[in-house]
Amino acid sequence: MSNPKKPKIIIKPFRQQVQMDPNYAQKTWKLLKGAIHEIHKQNASGLSFEELYRNAYNMVLHKHGDTLYEGLEEVVTDHLKSIALLISSSVEDNFLQELNKHWNEHKTSMLMIRDILMYMDRVYVPNNNVKNVYDLGLVLFKQTVANHEKIKDRLLATLLTLIRSERASEVIDRSMVKSITQMLMDLGINSRSVYESDFEKHFLEESATFYRVESQEFISSNSCSDYMKKVEGRLKEELARVAHYLDANTEPKIRAVAEHELIFVHMKSLVEMENSGMVTMMRDDKIDDLKRMYNLFSRVPKGLDTMKDLMSSYVRDCGSAIVNDEEKAKEQGTYVQSLLTLKDKYDKLLSAAFNNDKSFQHSLNQSFEYFINLNQKSPEYISLFIDEKLKKGLKGVSDEEIEIVLDKVMMLFRFIQEKDVFEKYYKQHLAKRLLLGRSVSDDAERNMIAKLKTECGYQFTSKLEGMFTDMKLSADTMDGFKQHLDNLMNRGDGAHPLGGIELNVYVLTTGFWPTQSAAKCNFSNEILTCCEVFKKYYLSNHNGRRISWQANMGTSELKATFGAKKHELTVTTYQMVILLLFNDSAKLTFKEIAEATGIPHNDLKRNLLALTSIKNKILDKEASASSSSSKEENEAYVFNSKFKSKLFKVKVVALPQKETAVEEKETRQKVNEDREHQIEAAIVRIMKARKSMEHANLIAEVTRQLSARFMPNPIIIKKRVESLIEREYLERSKADRKLYNYLA
Repeated sequence: MSNPKKPKIIIKPFRQQVQMDPNYAQKTWKLLKGAIHEIHKQNASGLSFEELYRNAYNMVLHKHGDTLYEGLEEVVTDHLKSIALLISSSVEDNFLQELNKHWNEHKTSMLMIRDILMYMDRVYVPNNNVKNVYDLGLVLFKQTVANHEKIKDRLLATLLTLIRSERASEVIDRSMVKSITQMLMDLGINSRSVYESDFEKHFLEESATFYRVESQEFISSNSCSDYMKKVEGRLKEELARVAHYLDANTEPKIRAVAEHELIFVHMKSLVEMENSGMVTMMRDDKIDDLKRMYNLFSRVPKGLDTMKDLMSSYVRDCGSAIVNDEEKAKEQGTYVQSLLTLKDKYDKLLSAAFNNDKSFQHSLNQSFEYFINLNQKSPEYISLFIDEKLKKGLKGVSDEEIEIVLDKVMMLFRFIQEKDVFEKYYKQHLAKRLLLGRSVSDDAERNMIAKLKTECGYQFTSKLEGMFTDMKLSADTMDGFKQHLDNLMNRGDGAHPLGGIELNVYVLTTGFWPTQSAAKCNFSNEILTCCEVFKKYYLSNHNGRRISWQANMGTSELKATFGAKKHELTVTTYQMVILLLFNDSAKLTFKEIAEATGIPHNDLKRNLLALTSIKNKILDKEASASSSSSKEENEAYVFNSKFKSKLFKVKVVALPQKETAVEEKETRQKVNEDREHQIEAAIVRIMKARKSMEHANLIAEVTRQLSARFMPNPIIIKKRVESLIEREYLERSKADRKLYNYLA
């Protein structure tokens, strides 16, 4: 018989049914409300924060969070309304102090209340998506106090009045203003919205108006320099103001406002201000003022462009005045030195005042290039200036000083567009220095050529280097010739083959030197003998060469007897030929000398003037009594036996030969002919590489390749293209008339 199943016994936990007091929430809130009132009265010392926290905790736990939150909002609002009435009724001087005092008390109160209601902050606030206790206090303060109709506008007006007073050099309570602006920042709750709308926007507008009026008044009664010092001071004040009591993000905004009203609006008036503007500053080298202007104008849009444009315009005017000054043009050294002085002046300003700004440097270079090329003789004058610096006999000038000057001249050289014209004159001047032994040193000459080579390339200096090669080869040739003369004397009767005359010859390669077609000159028999001996020797060593004598380029040393005194004369070859005539004749007319020597009229006139000058009166000139038409031809010259000089060696310098208008025209014509050949060579070189090219591209490429030597005219390029088409180097495309094809 089976036993029946016993039922399971389940023991449930004991649960006491707690009946919640229906008035619990109201009673608890009343307790908490009283505590909040005490906190607002600064009587919190007698409160038990632990008990208050537990009561708030239980209210939230028992789902009475709404009652607690809404009650808090109501209590704080009521309290702040009473505070707003107190602040709004405060006297003017105590307004900010009252506001600041109650603001600080409110923050302290809200921190204590937050500690009591911490559990509500942690549970109720995130679950219901409302503001935490402290932020609620900020919102309520903003709505009830900061935005109060009798406080908001008064607060803004008070702050702006204080700032206006400080701008008028009055002392204000910066710490108080700092507290108030920080209050506005805090009321924004992690944003600048309240600060911006209630203060910053109005502050910037007020500042713009203030500086607009002040700048207009100050600029009308002060110099540019004083105005800029005032602006500098004002900008520093504004930055200091931000640092002391405004939000850091206000700095770029107030700076932009001040810079716009103080600088941008008036920058054109400032640079053009009569007797104190930028022109006066540059003219008088007022580096500090220019530096101040540069620093201030760099802060505003187009400020530096305004300065740069005026500087460029003024430099162009100064440079144009120099290059168009006829007095300076007559003295080439003064002309170039004036340009160098101008360049030094603005290089110094660029470095000391304009911070070596590349845009200013570029503008300065463009200005110099503009006015230097206004005068077609600039290449010649620069070459003459270099010639003076590289000649022997410059007193008190060291090699280092010459080097510095040459470096500066090279800066001017870079601005010249017609570098081929410079090359022509430089060759002439270098030839004279080398042939007459006037060069300060070979090292200085080669150094100068190296500078030109760096600037313009090997092709520019190849002929100049060839001239130095000729000088060296000539020295070797003369060593061989002297040995040849010694051999002739030893083989013969001991008589000197040249009759005792010492001959020194420079053999010049025609393509390298600026030689003219050999001008006719009738040498005396003694000189002809010397020439023939050398010619025979030279041609025996160099087959197939032809020698022509350049009498216009040589010098001679003569022994002359003047009564009882003897002197050694250093003269040109032309002067030697003239003087030797007086060994056989006591008196000769200009016409007789011309017929006997064959020297060209202008060269003869120059050399006779040198021989009859007051300084070296080797010949006396007798006035002619004939008609004016034949007066010059009949002027008679007599050897001056009474010539006196303290020096044994007397140097007779030929008068410098100035280029006549006709010669200048011929020079320019020759330069243009050379340019035509170079343009054609460039065209052929380009087309050979490209095979076909459009007209505009060809013009641009030819200009680019030749700009290092000169700036080719597009019309001339087009003419050379037409010429090459006629000679069948190029042809026009049948499909496109603007396209050229290269014909191999």
